Amino acid sequence: MLSINSEHGYSVARCFLLLSLMPLITAKGNDVESPKKILDADKPPSKSQLDLRDVVFVIQSQRNSFHVRQAEKLRKDLLLQTQALQESPPVILLLHTLSDNEGDWSILPLLPNLSSQFGKNSSWIMFLEEDTRVKLQKLHEVLKKFDRRKEWFLGKPLHDEESTIIHHYAFSENPAAFEYPDFSAGWALSIPLVNRLTSKIEEEPLKSDFTIDLKHEVALYIWEDGKGPRLTGVPELCTIPEHNPRAQYCATTVSSQSPLCGQPVKSDNIFVAVKTCKKFHSDRVPVVKKTWGKQASLLEYYSDYADPSIPTINLGVPNTERGHCGKTFAILRRFLSNHVPNTDWLLIVDDDTLIRMVFSREAVVQLLASGCKCYSNDAPDDMVLGMCLNALRVPVTHSPLFHQARPEDYAKEFLAHQTPISFHKHWNIDPIAVFNKWLKDDKHTEGLQKNTKDEL
Repeated sequence: MLSINSEHGYSVARCFLLLSLMPLITAKGNDVESPKKILDADKPPSKSQLDLRDVVFVIQSQRNSFHVRQAEKLRKDLLLQTQALQESPPVILLLHTLSDNEGDWSILPLLPNLSSQFGKNSSWIMFLEEDTRVKLQKLHEVLKKFDRRKEWFLGKPLHDEESTIIHHYAFSENPAAFEYPDFSAGWALSIPLVNRLTSKIEEEPLKSDFTIDLKHEVALYIWEDGKGPRLTGVPELCTIPEHNPRAQYCATTVSSQSPLCGQPVKSDNIFVAVKTCKKFHSDRVPVVKKTWGKQASLLEYYSDYADPSIPTINLGVPNTERGHCGKTFAILRRFLSNHVPNTDWLLIVDDDTLIRMVFSREAVVQLLASGCKCYSNDAPDDMVLGMCLNALRVPVTHSPLFHQARPEDYAKEFLAHQTPISFHKHWNIDPIAVFNKWLKDDKHTEGLQKNTKDEL
């Protein structure tokens, strides 16, 4: 799930799977509880007073300049609200500034740092995404309901309808039994929980592993097979649009519109490379041609077999069952050659996805000039690219709108407030129906949104 640009700094996401484009999806009617249910959920307030300065806000920002601006806007809004309430300002941190360590975007590695700085003089760590909208006074009232001396993990709960590969088929007998937070609504950890998790991390360092779905994996780590707290659902943490009439009961909402990153990129400035192989020419390639492929001005199919009827181009790289690093790097080299039109953007697409990787030309130039290469044709291309881009300090910008599995593999309420860009895999679904329901949008023929003019 990434858009790759060259700029000082970096922020990396491990999932590289992307797709096509779709209309705006509005939030479902049951996204927020009724006022009666909210009142019923009230808990006795803590005996100790909670001031806003007892809450540390962490905005889950990225180094990309557009995302920095979004995070700064949210920080400014929080400070203005604090001033209007005549409260002492809370600490507001931008995640991307807290560490140069690539893996710290995944939150858990930062907990010892947060515990060290705020473990004795604060009560809550409140995490917000860049597009989370906050009503500070109402959020303050919500946090007061919980005894800050105890361990709390608060958020808007999501659960799986069925066991899913992105969660390693956890809780397969009853997927709905485990709840995890929707980060878009904001989520909070009490300081006693942060301090205990820090002790756990210091005693048993986090595994150096890739992350698939951060919100689920954070919840699993906190739960610790029943030794730690489960997520406590807070009805006032919402993901309905901020101007929805029902938002009056919410402490958090989401932006009503997707932010504009810049001027649209015209389709003739985007080169699309579709990765396929001979055994999928007859079933997957026709799906591409019937759906998003019609919107691409410049597109080529790359395979292990040249088929003039499609047509496909044989890259001279044998097909592999996994990884596909050799094929990906062959496409990157071809993109800089005279064999394809000179465009600023490259989209690399699996034949059962829609968009998988998005590269700027300058990012490809720097990557190949560095000598980065696959250690084998079946090496995992995402991990090899991630390591090389990290070494070059080329930022990898994460977007939650790119999905590495099917719609059925995601919580319904999670997708309800999104405008998905991609899904992946044709397994047990009708891919054309999925495209028509989730991704078809004539507006996308105008091109993709460019992040900012100052990025590569």
